[in-house]
Amino acid sequence: MITATTLSLFLFAVLALFLSPGPNMAFVLSHGLAHGVRGGFAAAVGISAADLVHTLLAAGGVTALVAAWPPSFDVLRYAGALYLLWLAWQAMRPAIPRKGRPAQPLSFVRIARMALLNNLVNPKALLFFMVFLPQFVDQARGHVTLQLLLLGLTLSAAALVFNTLLGACSGQLGRSLQARPGAAKCQRALLALVMLGLALRLLLLERPSPKI
Repeated sequence: MITATTLSLFLFAVLALFLSPGPNMAFVLSHGLAHGVRGGFAAAVGISAADLVHTLLAAGGVTALVAAWPPSFDVLRYAGALYLLWLAWQAMRPAIPRKGRPAQPLSFVRIARMALLNNLVNPKALLFFMVFLPQFVDQARGHVTLQLLLLGLTLSAAALVFNTLLGACSGQLGRSLQARPGAAKCQRALLALVMLGLALRLLLLERPSPKI
């Protein structure tokens, strides 16, 4: 099975990836600022759940089958960009009270679902799991699929811890800013800008070469 040395190298590589600015970090930070600690944690849960799904797809060979169909990359990135544009539009809409009751913030489940879908429709994430996890698999030790599952589970757990801490920090900052006039509008605008930026990033992604 996986050795302690391999697992240590894997965790070191994962930590380096976490510290590199990317769409997951932007999603957690923006939702922490806009919705507080709860929003940051919900985003962290959704991202980790998506990591588990990607792991299952990679271990089951589904990811390789999808990647083997050239148009799949464009289908995923266009779908992801449209979804992010919709999220940006939703973020800019002020919450409307119902029947005289105060407007309710986005629920934990909804934010987690948004993070999950945002990750699943990102073709870069799909290719990442197909390319990254196998680098730490030792075929001589057997149970390749089980090794992939254990590595993916480890990555998902590490992502949950890291993104929860990140969401807590941004959530506390967002909470301190809420007392200022116009803070809610600024937070919605920031969230919309982040979603627009992520959508543009997906649209500008280049299809990987066949060697990948």
